[in-house]
Amino acid sequence: MPTPSDAAAAPDVPDVSRVPEAVHRRRWSILGVLMFSLIIIVLDNSILNIAVKTIAGPPPTGIGATQSELEWAINAYTLVFAGLLFTAGLLGDRTGRKKALLFGVAVFGVGSALAAFSGSPTELIAYRAVMGFGAAFVMPATLAVLMNVFEREEQPKAIGIWAGGVGVGIAIGPITGGVLLEHFWWGSIFLINVPVVVIALIAMTLLVPDSKDPEPGRIDPLGVALSIVGLVLLVYGIIRGGELADFGTASVLLPLLGGLAVLAGFVLHERRSDHPAIDIAYFKKPAFAAAVAAIALVFFALMGVTFFSAFYLQSVRGQSPLEAGLLLLPLAVAQMIFAPRARLVVDRFGARAVCTIGMLMVAAGLSAFTVFDAATPLWVLEVVFFVQGAGMAHIMPPVTVTVMQTLPREKAGSGSAVNNTFRQVGGALGVAVLGSLLSTRYRSEIEGHLSVLPRGERHEAGESIEATLGIAERHGGAAGKALIGPANDAFLSAMHLTALGAAGIALIGAVVVALFLPGRVKGDEEGEAAGESDRVPTGTGTGADQTDRTT
Repeated sequence: MPTPSDAAAAPDVPDVSRVPEAVHRRRWSILGVLMFSLIIIVLDNSILNIAVKTIAGPPPTGIGATQSELEWAINAYTLVFAGLLFTAGLLGDRTGRKKALLFGVAVFGVGSALAAFSGSPTELIAYRAVMGFGAAFVMPATLAVLMNVFEREEQPKAIGIWAGGVGVGIAIGPITGGVLLEHFWWGSIFLINVPVVVIALIAMTLLVPDSKDPEPGRIDPLGVALSIVGLVLLVYGIIRGGELADFGTASVLLPLLGGLAVLAGFVLHERRSDHPAIDIAYFKKPAFAAAVAAIALVFFALMGVTFFSAFYLQSVRGQSPLEAGLLLLPLAVAQMIFAPRARLVVDRFGARAVCTIGMLMVAAGLSAFTVFDAATPLWVLEVVFFVQGAGMAHIMPPVTVTVMQTLPREKAGSGSAVNNTFRQVGGALGVAVLGSLLSTRYRSEIEGHLSVLPRGERHEAGESIEATLGIAERHGGAAGKALIGPANDAFLSAMHLTALGAAGIALIGAVVVALFLPGRVKGDEEGEAAGESDRVPTGTGTGADQTDRTT
């Protein structure tokens, strides 16, 4: 087994291509198909963010979901997704990434069709979990296939374009959701996935090559179970605390402490296991650990803000779902413009400087929400969304490249799973923590104005702005109208506090990447040396061993 010093000591070994010529020729077509399957996943989440207000409405417009149920509809998907990503990545490495892609996309399509016809919030939450199960097989496989059809020197460019696909999904999602909600029932936002899934399955069958790890790892069912149970308990406690506006009750403290205890047990198990679900040894590399932390922190901040921005745009500003979707367009356009070009900026200034500036841009955009009110000019929102998108575009490609190039190519599925696991966990905790902060502050601000309602309706009315406005509309008259202004004011106060918390998280991310990501490498020789020392060697020094099987 070679060591990094062995690899560094043999600089004269020729760089033999490990990608078959037939695959290499169609690599850009393969990337297009991978982006299409990625867009399906991103599209669904961005559509749902626009639809939360509609789903919260009473039947037949929606299904009467409370804010905590909406958080669970988002997090049921995310937690299953995150909990299974590493296992799904290993299964893809073992059985073939193409098979994992086809299986995951098919399950995602079935879950989407079931979610479209949900009759209650509980059913929606369950079917969203099915969708998360399918998505867990898609995400690591797309990036793993990409790493196996592009040579190392083209990987940063390909990853930049792949990351730009996220921007496409973010752009298409809200607009598509707005159009669907204006002409069809809320379930159409999920049913639209089905024809897209059919097209993706056909394209993947025809174009995407299969690849495997010649020495795949063993599955760690105990580790998977501990991670899912721990995260579910932790997120449940956080969401429940926000729902009650009280984190001191037993129904909040017990799941919180239990979740932390189970996650601590998960870490201990992973350190001792010879086939861990997440290889803790990866995190001994500062650049890898910093890149993963940056991914988690930026999605923690942005997912929480995306959740409340739909209510701000639609409930407070009075925008329709389509108008709200169009207002989010600059966020996506910025990512589509800058993500494929981020590698050029990194080549010139280094990943550390680029990602730090990107994090600061995200923090600045989040901070702007602390001064938004019901009369803030729309062009100001557009500028802020564009700045946030540009910041994201200069974070995700460099940190993804750092994660993926730290590991050998045959472990691409595992590396992609780590990358996506921490992104999803960060996003789930962001929705839970920032959503609970929003709920707690909103309830404390609105409670003093709910005395005009019958005592039995006050708790429900304090859950969210949509609940307050729904009850106000049901009552009508002077009592109902008297709640509209205070509800908007209470939500804005809660949004300002939540945005401040999100900006603080983004600033922590900026500090992490500034301290631990690699800086600019000067000179070709230093670049080669850095590349060798930062990644695990993949062979015996001959350039032709242990290649990942790609067909």
